[in-house]
Amino acid sequence: MKNESKRNLYLKVRVSQEEMNAIKRKYKNSGMDSLSGFVRAMIFEGYIVQMDENELRQIHKLASNIANNINQIAVRVNSTGNIYVDDIAEIKDGVNKLWQPLNFLKTKILQLKH
Repeated sequence: MKNESKRNLYLKVRVSQEEMNAIKRKYKNSGMDSLSGFVRAMIFEGYIVQMDENELRQIHKLASNIANNINQIAVRVNSTGNIYVDDIAEIKDGVNKLWQPLNFLKTKILQLKH
């Protein structure tokens, strides 16, 4: 007997029109054959991810600072023809500060697969 034939109970959930539109849009993008199957997959296999926006902003800020420093160094190198040890140390320090939160984020995302 197939699992589908055992499905004789209904689950009623109230949603707003905006929520229904989002559900249908995600269903359409999923490539699945039925909305019921999509909803079941989201219930049993989906993830709820809570992200701290402040941490993401901090990562973005660090990356922007590094990019800005590299651009300033590039301008200086192009105008003087010299690159300074302090400039390289500044970039390395910024990358080290950025690497730790990015590695943590990567670890958390990879945990979602299991």
